[in-house]
Amino acid sequence: MLRGALTRLWVYGRDDAPCVVFLHGYRGDHHGLEPIIAHLPALRVVVPDLPGFGRSQPLTTGRHDVAGYARWARDLLAAVATEHRPVLAGHSFGSIVAAAALAGQERPPVRGLVLVNPIARSALRGRHRLTVRGTVLLHRLAGRLPERAGTWVLRHPVLTRGASILMVTTPDPGLRRWIHDEHDRHFSSFADRRTLLDAFDASVSGEVASFAPHVTTPTLLVAGDRDGVAPPADQHALVRLFPDARLVMLPRVGHLTHYEAPDEVARALVDFVEGVSG
Repeated sequence: MLRGALTRLWVYGRDDAPCVVFLHGYRGDHHGLEPIIAHLPALRVVVPDLPGFGRSQPLTTGRHDVAGYARWARDLLAAVATEHRPVLAGHSFGSIVAAAALAGQERPPVRGLVLVNPIARSALRGRHRLTVRGTVLLHRLAGRLPERAGTWVLRHPVLTRGASILMVTTPDPGLRRWIHDEHDRHFSSFADRRTLLDAFDASVSGEVASFAPHVTTPTLLVAGDRDGVAPPADQHALVRLFPDARLVMLPRVGHLTHYEAPDEVARALVDFVEGVSG
């Protein structure tokens, strides 16, 4: 139980291996990170479903905003702490939560921080802000409808497929179909409308840049050079805001590096973990 709610965890690898705690993105769950984990046999990887998503219950203490998720993440790190401090990682919205959890910590409970496709700046100010504002209006409409109708809108397959199409960059038709299928199966596993709407507001308004100067732990950014959600220019600006960070830019991939280039993400993560664990 964390913050008054049950958090479901999935643990991969050996108990005696270096540990990584990995946070998934908005509307996802632990399944989305499994392609990366498949390439991490030498690590112990702990992946929770974020509160209100997958099989984890919504928070009963605090809101599902960046601050609420950050407090939950700090409690999570304390609960799964091993003899050797873990590395905290986050993808997309998980990058905002992870950075917020460590910002201002004089003695961080981790060896390092890995942000995969980090949301450098708020989506409301990003390249696709007009599309984002349209999505905001849709979510506001869903929030004003009766509960059942609003939830139906938010879980509608067309909404899921539209988001999936916007993010996929691979030209491989088989891989594209598989990614769409993954989103179809797991993108609507949220607990209730209120939780989703709060998390959505956090995902489009939050940004790693606000926390970066206050994160003292060594940091790795892994980004895609075709990412329209978190563009390369933003990543190059973001890495300079951290006191101790480096950037790995993956070629020919967008925001879904965990699906389109999981082996490359895993390779960068392993090199980083070895560096901070030595």
